[in-house]
Amino acid sequence: MSETIRRALVSVSDKSGLVEFGKFLADQGIEILSTGGSAKALSDAGVPVKEVSAHTGFPEIMDGRVKTLHPKIHGGILARRDLKTHTGAMAEHDIAPIDLVIVNLYPFEATVTSGADYETCVENIDIGGPGMVRAAAKNHGFVTIITDPADYQLVIDEMKSRSNSTSDELRRKLAASAYSHTARYDSMISGWLQGECRVDFPRETTLGGKHKQSLRYGENPHQVAAVYSAIDARPGVVTAQQLQGKELSYNNLNDTDAAFELVSEFEAPTIAIIKHANPCGVATGDNLSDAYKAALACDPVSAFGGIIATNRTMDAATATQVADLFAEVIIAPSVDEEARAIFAAKKNLRVLVTGAMPNPADRGMTMKTISGGFLLQGRDNGRITAADLKVVTKRAPTEQELADMLFAFRVGKHVKSNAIVYVKNGATVGIGAGQMSRVDSSRIAAWKGKEAAEAAGLAQSVTVGSVVSSDAFFPFADGLLAAAEAGATAVIQPGGSMRDDEVIAAADAAGLAMVFTGMRHFRH
Repeated sequence: MSETIRRALVSVSDKSGLVEFGKFLADQGIEILSTGGSAKALSDAGVPVKEVSAHTGFPEIMDGRVKTLHPKIHGGILARRDLKTHTGAMAEHDIAPIDLVIVNLYPFEATVTSGADYETCVENIDIGGPGMVRAAAKNHGFVTIITDPADYQLVIDEMKSRSNSTSDELRRKLAASAYSHTARYDSMISGWLQGECRVDFPRETTLGGKHKQSLRYGENPHQVAAVYSAIDARPGVVTAQQLQGKELSYNNLNDTDAAFELVSEFEAPTIAIIKHANPCGVATGDNLSDAYKAALACDPVSAFGGIIATNRTMDAATATQVADLFAEVIIAPSVDEEARAIFAAKKNLRVLVTGAMPNPADRGMTMKTISGGFLLQGRDNGRITAADLKVVTKRAPTEQELADMLFAFRVGKHVKSNAIVYVKNGATVGIGAGQMSRVDSSRIAAWKGKEAAEAAGLAQSVTVGSVVSSDAFFPFADGLLAAAEAGATAVIQPGGSMRDDEVIAAADAAGLAMVFTGMRHFRH
């Protein structure tokens, strides 16, 4: 069924493309009703416009809060043209049909992210707009609804080919988009208000996102995928600008996010090299170049084809080294001009700049889907300082051991459980990730340390003289003893096992220093 468009209602916050679309409608002889800024933009461009207040015979009141909430507006949108009771009511009450509704909503998201005060945010909650959008979407059998300027051309093309009418199929698709638009809008408002009230888990919740990009596929080629942006404008891979390189894949996005969140934990110049969402090398240094060398030395084999993240401006010295390695993605808060020129020679290398670093201490939520629902939890923003540590062995750690233990524990927060991390002089020297047994993670990390030593032509494993971190407590002494065998001299772990005394005794017997954090960092 085709529905000829004779009258349109326009009320938009995003005015991009509005004048051009308005001129098209006017050229087709379509009457345009409009309000406020939309009416002014059209009128200033010479497009004939009738103010909504003139159409309804009722003025805007309450500082514009009430202008479209009127039977002549909602009746004109909601009336079914195929029901005599509806058309009769229209005739009786002098309600003219509205066939095209072009509405997008007050800029609530932009207002919140700008840091505006509470009252300003509340004033930017649209009421009439969502009402008109939902009414038009419900009556999509007769009414065309547009909420995104990107859809103007679709409607223009159909109107040109169908004598100023639109098809059932297009109206249905636009209605679906309209409901997504209002659902996300309400989700943003709800989430903001719940946050203002410090409510983490309300009785009902929704998750709103804005489509940013469809991806070629998901984790595997047979899976579909896309990336959406949230109202939480946290600096990172979703908000980053891509300077060059191929399109980012699902796995690229996931791994790059993991890498950038990891380097955000540190204040000193830091490099992280990530593979399959796990770090294969992390180091700090006096400069990025030194940090990169140390990070790469931890596991140069796994680093091939990895993601490289830094918490500083990528400079030419570091870029020259990075360019020698096959990497999938580089992400940094910024990249200087010399470094950009170096990377430009590798046209497939994806280079992202974020403009800022995320705050690892920020509150927030993370989500995981499960059958029949999803799990929500607070972001792991726990941070351990030297003041939080409890020395539980006879020997206390040295100053260098203490610094390395804190570094190792922060890295371990970003390693899949069970996680064991060996660190020496501000650089990882062995990482064991994602094993069912903590002992196996310890052994894998030690084995990685031996491999790194062999690659560097060293006589002994780089884990000798290191410290070791565990993301959770050692349930038995065997995991700790495996670390001692690898040459670790100090241990940082949460503590809390029923066999803590046994583990502490084993540490004392091995001459190790050990501290408890009282906080664990499982990452499943």
